[in-house]
Amino acid sequence: MEVDESTVESQLDADGDTAARPGRRWARPLLLASAGALLLAGIAVAASGRGDDPGRSNVAIDAWAPYWSLTDVAPEIAMIVPELRELSPFWFATAGVDSIGPDANVPAESAARVLDAARVAGVAIVPSIRDTMPAGGMAAVLADPTTRTRHIEALVGFAEDGRYSGLDLDYEQFAFADARETWTTTTVSWITFLDELAARLHADGRTLTVSVPPIYDGGRTAESGYWVYDYAAMAGIVDRIRIMAYDFSPSEPGGIAPIEWVTRSLQAAVEVTGTPDKLVLGIPTYGYNFVTATVGTCPAGSELGRTLVTQRSLAELISKRGAVPVYDPGADEWTFSYQLQLADAATSCTQQRTVQYVDEAGSRARIELAAEAGIGGVSLWALGYEASSWWTAAPRTD
Repeated sequence: MEVDESTVESQLDADGDTAARPGRRWARPLLLASAGALLLAGIAVAASGRGDDPGRSNVAIDAWAPYWSLTDVAPEIAMIVPELRELSPFWFATAGVDSIGPDANVPAESAARVLDAARVAGVAIVPSIRDTMPAGGMAAVLADPTTRTRHIEALVGFAEDGRYSGLDLDYEQFAFADARETWTTTTVSWITFLDELAARLHADGRTLTVSVPPIYDGGRTAESGYWVYDYAAMAGIVDRIRIMAYDFSPSEPGGIAPIEWVTRSLQAAVEVTGTPDKLVLGIPTYGYNFVTATVGTCPAGSELGRTLVTQRSLAELISKRGAVPVYDPGADEWTFSYQLQLADAATSCTQQRTVQYVDEAGSRARIELAAEAGIGGVSLWALGYEASSWWTAAPRTD
């Protein structure tokens, strides 16, 4: 879990305490030595239009809505929902064959307000379900016909009970916890599972979406990306494939979603699936604040590691630190650095910190890229991270 530095630093300044706050999902994409030269038509237009008309292209907008940003989103939800096609509550998880439930920290009042507003506006509610089983757990469930059927029954019952329009499966353990040697077996079970689940959901008029990390080609090598999910087979079964084209370098400064890497991931998905209308490009509205060096000894409990920054919180952080952001045209991202001093009566330290992020214009450039590729839509990670101007700068997109 990450922390929102705007929250943390205000408390550090006041009393030296820190307040952890969940931020990003845990995805860890493979780092490429080179994103290659595979550019889609229109990328130059998309990336060079920085700072121009803030309006969006005519592309469908979906959004993941994590529970930790609901209190920020709820007061603005009436302005937001007319712009959305689908809303995915991001607070459900499966911890076992029959276990599907919400996070205990969901703010009930804000969640109800957001979901009610979406329903009134006719927005499809497609909750995301995360796999929180231990490494190998879900793979074992899906490999056994009996437990696979039980899990499908649990998912269908969950969709029925919640009156949801469909489900979004965010089963990332295959990619980020299970050994790569298991992928050949897992991909067969995964596709069988999706085929059986889709049949049940479609029979009830519901949709099936999957949120998966990117691929880079149609092969099954170490350079091919996360082929365990089998994009080609999924395209013939599910209604939407959401490509999580962000978190390129989560451990050190190196890019949130470098534009060439996003392009390569998108082009590979289009070529492998042959059905661009089923593809949805994940769009980052956030960044990371990394520690790059520390001098001295930080007070116990005050050591800030990597933290989350959002488009909503960036202006305050930049102003507070007197920072001067620098644009990186190669990545279509921004960076700035500053020093953070932490001290108590006994010890003190100075952290050198570097912030890398995708700004609002950068997010829109990636939407433009999706529009040029003719894919089925985009999905924001995450609702509540974007500035309010996101929704006031453009008319409704149908």
